[in-house]
Amino acid sequence: MERISSNMSINDMQYQLQKRNESMYELNSKMGSQTRLHSLRDDPLAAAHSTRYLSKIDHLKRYAVNAERVQGDFRIVEGYMQSANRILHRIRELAVQGANDTFTRDDKQAMGQEINQLLNELIEIGNAKYADGTSMFAGDKTTTTPYRVLMGNVEGRDGMVVRSVEYRGSINPSKVEIGQESYVNKHFAGTEVFWAEQQQILSDVNAQNYTVTEDTFIRIDGEVIRLDAGDNVHTIVAKINDSNAQVKAGLDPVRNSITFSTTSPHQLWMEDAPESTVLQDLGVVTEIGRPPFNISPDADTSGGSLFDMVMYLRDQLYEGDTIDIGGGALKGIDLSQSKLVNAMSDLGAQDERLQVTMRRIDYEVPQLMEQNSKEVDLDVAKAITDLKTLEQAHKAALGAAGRIIQPTLLDFLR
Repeated sequence: MERISSNMSINDMQYQLQKRNESMYELNSKMGSQTRLHSLRDDPLAAAHSTRYLSKIDHLKRYAVNAERVQGDFRIVEGYMQSANRILHRIRELAVQGANDTFTRDDKQAMGQEINQLLNELIEIGNAKYADGTSMFAGDKTTTTPYRVLMGNVEGRDGMVVRSVEYRGSINPSKVEIGQESYVNKHFAGTEVFWAEQQQILSDVNAQNYTVTEDTFIRIDGEVIRLDAGDNVHTIVAKINDSNAQVKAGLDPVRNSITFSTTSPHQLWMEDAPESTVLQDLGVVTEIGRPPFNISPDADTSGGSLFDMVMYLRDQLYEGDTIDIGGGALKGIDLSQSKLVNAMSDLGAQDERLQVTMRRIDYEVPQLMEQNSKEVDLDVAKAITDLKTLEQAHKAALGAAGRIIQPTLLDFLR
């Protein structure tokens, strides 16, 4: 026979009322947050899906912000490039005029003086910075001023003028992520924008009997080319030509020395691996210095930058050399302008890619938000109905408790 005390009904009633209060509180919280997932145990699978959706949405929004900022930076870079192109167009006009013998030597020196001023403006463009103070054309060395100017005297001109412009940046552009493992360039390598000719390097060291002594590697334009012990110069040439580096290697038939020629206009960056001397032994680089200032002084080097072409034209105008003005000098300006226009085309292509990316993100984010909504959003109408049901049940329970729990002697002793 089970014995039931007077407290058991009270305790049971309190327990049930407490459970109902908790249900009402939980439902109120869900309605306040407009989500049916008050805790992970409400629906673990939906919570897992929602976490993935929200993470993807956050990433896409970050990519959209990156793309928008880079697109704004591209507008600034494009303005500088267009300005440089207009300057080169004016320089070309002066070159065509200077190639005409109807102008006197004084006239040509005046043209040279104008070109000298335009050269200074081109250098300013090459050293341009974004609003955050980082250099546009220094590659990933964003805090470096890309071009260092060396002053000197030239024939036919009194006073100091720009004699040399040295690139101090890097060949690696800095990148900004606009998608999962998808990047665009933000800071550009000056050697890719302000270069004119294909560069050639001809060593003076006979490499006919040369062999690599141990496994090592060399770098050309940042591309790692691995060499094995016993490789001769022919194997080295073949491995270089099979690599992704934009350079073609060969052997000079007269000197039996190694030669390099870029396949597109840019400045070559060549270096040995640490503790290796392959390129040094071949007479291409020296032990002292870093690229691009480590090319061996004994090697024959050709090819110059946009600034070199402008300086050459200026100097020929100062000297009044009509033949060179209309020949090599004018050709150098044309090559410089062609390279700059190609860089502008590449910039435009990246800008178009950014626009496509932003349109895709604008479409994808609402779709993911809709999918997440299906997983976590609360059915408000059902929630209100459930809450009203719980309230009515709670009132009925309180009424029943009042009738079931009768007064005791203690109630009259208060």
